[in-house]
Amino acid sequence: MENSIKNDIKKKYSEIAVSGNTDCCCMPGECNTGDSPIDATRLIGYDQKELDSIPQEAILGVGCGAPINHADLKEGEIVVDLGSGAGIDIFLAAKKVMESGKAIGIDMTDEMLKKARENAIKGSYSNVEFKKGDIEENIPLHHDSVDAVISNCVINLTTNKTNAFKEVFRILRKNGRMVISDLITDMELLPGEINSDQWCDCIDGAMTKENYLSSIKAAGFEKIEVLDERSYMEGEKINGRKISSLVIKAIK
Repeated sequence: MENSIKNDIKKKYSEIAVSGNTDCCCMPGECNTGDSPIDATRLIGYDQKELDSIPQEAILGVGCGAPINHADLKEGEIVVDLGSGAGIDIFLAAKKVMESGKAIGIDMTDEMLKKARENAIKGSYSNVEFKKGDIEENIPLHHDSVDAVISNCVINLTTNKTNAFKEVFRILRKNGRMVISDLITDMELLPGEINSDQWCDCIDGAMTKENYLSSIKAAGFEKIEVLDERSYMEGEKINGRKISSLVIKAIK
């Protein structure tokens, strides 16, 4: 089941990378018919001026929040984005950490990595890097090597979220921070109720808020805070479940 879901995720996000997500297919609750990925991205909290400053092909509209707004990135820091896609948060982060810092994107989809690297060349970014990796098995970075980790509606796609958080904990330096956006639900599904397409949309893999925060704690994090919480799809239930979007911060 886990391998099947992972393969479906790779297929879906490969298609999004190639198409540019022009039909805004991945976050239906955040964009209406006729909206562009840029419209959808602005709706979840991104600043239009900042979006204008990066390669437009990096904006795919597949997030559920704007964790970079809460990450407080500083010049000279090393920041990692899990599930970096076409590079939107990496390019925004690169401007904040400046030339003395570094922004590293991790993604498991070859087409996304190709697109992100092309965007980096177009934007003449010298302080970014994109690496292939499975975030719940082995993030390809050394222990205690980064200052901050961000992620936007990606950890929800993993089948073992505690493992993903343990990998984040491993690569962070002491007092390093994780700031992520993700979706939670009021009721988790049983294995036999899971639909692969809905999992790829970050819905069927959603945990309850209590279990999601417990997974972060189980990985070793402290000072776990919910910085923002809002209803997803204006509170409309999906398959009988209420979905909400969170921005969470935790410290190693």
